[in-house]
This record gives sequence, C-alpha cells and structure tokens, in this order.
Amino acid sequence: MKKKALGIVLSLTMVASLFVGCGNSGNQTTSSTDSGEATEKKDPAADSGDSKAASGESKEILFWNIATESPDKDIMGYAVDQFNKNTKSGYTIKMVPTQNDTYKEKLVIAMSSGECPDIYTSWSGGPMNEYIKSGFAQPIDDLFNASQLPDKIMDAAVAQASYDGKIYSVPIINVSISGVFYNKEMFEKYDLEVPKTISELEKICEVFVQNGITPFALANSSKWTGSMYFMNLAARKGGLEPFQKAVDGSGSFEAESFLYAGQKIQEWVKKGYFPEGVNSLSEDDGQAKQLMYQESAAMLCCGSWYTGTFQADSPDFYKKIGWFSFPAVDGASADASIQIGTVGDQFISFNCTGDKLKAAFEFVTYYANDDTVQLMVDKGKIPPVKNVGDLITDPVTKDILTAANSASSTQLWYDQYLPPAVAQVHLDTCQEIFGLTMTPEDAAAQLQKAMEEYNKSK
Repeated sequence: MKKKALGIVLSLTMVASLFVGCGNSGNQTTSSTDSGEATEKKDPAADSGDSKAASGESKEILFWNIATESPDKDIMGYAVDQFNKNTKSGYTIKMVPTQNDTYKEKLVIAMSSGECPDIYTSWSGGPMNEYIKSGFAQPIDDLFNASQLPDKIMDAAVAQASYDGKIYSVPIINVSISGVFYNKEMFEKYDLEVPKTISELEKICEVFVQNGITPFALANSSKWTGSMYFMNLAARKGGLEPFQKAVDGSGSFEAESFLYAGQKIQEWVKKGYFPEGVNSLSEDDGQAKQLMYQESAAMLCCGSWYTGTFQADSPDFYKKIGWFSFPAVDGASADASIQIGTVGDQFISFNCTGDKLKAAFEFVTYYANDDTVQLMVDKGKIPPVKNVGDLITDPVTKDILTAANSASSTQLWYDQYLPPAVAQVHLDTCQEIFGLTMTPEDAAAQLQKAMEEYNKSK
C-alpha cells in the first residue's frame, strides 16, 4: 500500500517522510509499548531474504480507540476478549485506548510518520475521507458482503461508513444525536415543562438563573462541545440547506442561519446561561457532568452517548435524567425533526491487508454479535443494528431512538463533515464566540474564507 502525505492541518509538528506498507514496511517493524507509542527496531530476517519475515507481518493486531472509560471501555474490551479467546486465525488484538482529544492528535501524528495502527476508530466524515485518500484505510466490500453484517447493520450507518462507492469502515457502539439532558427533579421543583421552542427554553433558563443555578453544564476547552449549540441553532433556524450550500460553494457561512447561531450563543453567554470560564473547563476531565451531579447546573446539551456515561457513573442519579430534542426556533420554517449526529458514532477502519485484514475484520464482526449488542443496550447505548428498537427498555434511550427514527435527516457533526482544515476553523471560531472574543460576523467571515480556500484547492 503506497501511503501519501496526510492532508490534515492541525497545530502539530508533522514528520515528512512516510513509510510504505501495512503499518510496518520494508526492513523495519514496529513494537508497541503499553501506551501505544511505536518504537522502531530492526527486523533480523530482513537481511536473510525471507520475504515473509521482511514484510514485518505480526500476529498482533494493534487497535487504537478512545474507550478509556466505562461504558465504552467495557464494550470495546468485551469484543477484544471474545475474539482473542475464540478466534482460529492465530491473531490477537491489542487494544490501546487514548483520551478523546489526545487521540485525534495522536492518530494524525502516527499517520504522518507512517506508524498508523492496524485498525483504529474515527468518526467518519471528512477526516475518514482524508485517511482513505492518504492510503491508511482499505476497502472491505468483499469481506463485508460475505459476512453477517449486511443483515444486521443499519443501512444509514453503512452509508456513513462508505466513500466513493466503497465501504471503508464498520460502524459500532452507538447511534448518537445531540439533544438536551435535563434534571427532572429540578424541573419539577420550579414547575417547568419540556420546552418546544427557543423562547420557552429561554424562560426556563431565566428561572434557573434567578435561583442561582447555571442553566447549561458546558466544558468548552475541547471546542466541539460548544459546537453542539451552534450546529443545533443553525439547523433550527434554517434547516440543512444553508450548511450544504455553504460547503459546496453555492452559499455562504455568512448566511442568516449561522449569524443567528453565533448571536444567540453570545446572548446566552451574557445572560449567564453557561458556567463562568466555560472555555477553560475540560470535557475530558468530566467538568461538565460534575456540574450536573452537583446540581449546580440543570441541563446539558451533548451527544446521546451521555446516557451510558450517566448510568455508569451513578445509576441513582440517572433516574433523575430526562431528554428532549433541541427546541425549534420561534417562527422559523425549518424542519424541527432534523437531528445533528451520527449513525454509528465510532467507525473502525483497517490499515492492513491479507490474512491480517481478514482477522481484523473477523474481530470487528464481534461488535454485531447478539451478546455484544445486548451489552451495548444494557450500558445505555443504541447500537446501529436493525433490530435495536426491540431491545431497548430504558425510557430515556427510547426517547432518543424515537427522535433519531423520526428525523427527516441527520446532519453529521460539522467538525467531522467538513474537511479537517475547515473544521478546525469552525471549532476555533465557535470557541471565540463563547469567549466573546470574536463577533459572530467575524467568525462567519473566517469560516467562509477557509471554506473558499479549500474549494479553490480541490
């Protein structure tokens, strides 16, 4: 497999020279420490002319993911254990989890230095497409179509796992859409009802502010967390067409929908709807959910994976949790059933060939086995399988699944849909909006400029 330079712009130092091969190449192999860091060593068979040994083929399949905490850690690890115990392939899986934001940088650095793992998770969309174009993901159509997966995995999830007419990854773990988790007891205490419109939501926020409670728990040092509000507000204002046109060049990120989203966020910041110092708080360190547990915040807008997070952290607290879809903008004609999210959440891609690819694919099919799917459901997840509605009993998860199934369309997260360089500008400017350090108009202009530059470069 010939690897091309990875076209991702991040604030990282990239290594220019790439290796050739499947994770390993030429007369070099890699060994892995427990942290997953690759170290280079000489293959003793390289000089002997043994082509099989010289290929660097290892019977260990290195699997990178973000499953550092329960419930994802339990789910990911369960399939690994089952494969390692039952496979006849002769291969074993070594799982190396890394925390979300660090993982994204680690994966880019690995690809840029030719040390990409054999299999790895991502969020599909723009970054996955870049990995494919750079040669770090292999098409799996033949393996996929010959397996149990076509009968099990949701068609929408398979479509999201595909690029240029071919399947490049397998969706696992969760159907994730963004919405608002809320403390039912706090709503009852102040005689509040689930809002249907933004004006109703703002009235609820005012009640909480007046009673010394932060309406929304948000930790925005990661930037993508604040983007949840921006995406939802823009979609509720104008639907999906403004975004689609801005991306293809027939429209602009300076359109009304995006200005409205930025203006509304800044209005809410000034009114105290978010925690003080919101841009310095860490999602990875759990600072948003802690505000919910302390009941110093009443609501949290994030992906539906939080059902599993709440359940794993505190089953008793989870009994207090309800969920509602992001409210409609008053007077807007946009379809309020539209959801922001992904069908599959984590997508496993394959950076290997031959027998190793076959073994790696066999392993990934374990995530669609009935016992693994049931484990996901028990952990509060919505696995992207066709019969998932028959398995779910949890009322919050049922509400989320109903919203996902009722959606006229689902928009992939901006930072995953957009080309990586443009996505980074979106995240950076969105954080500036929350910090009141950039006007919505300037933020929109910067994002539009980045989009235009990318479209010209294609």
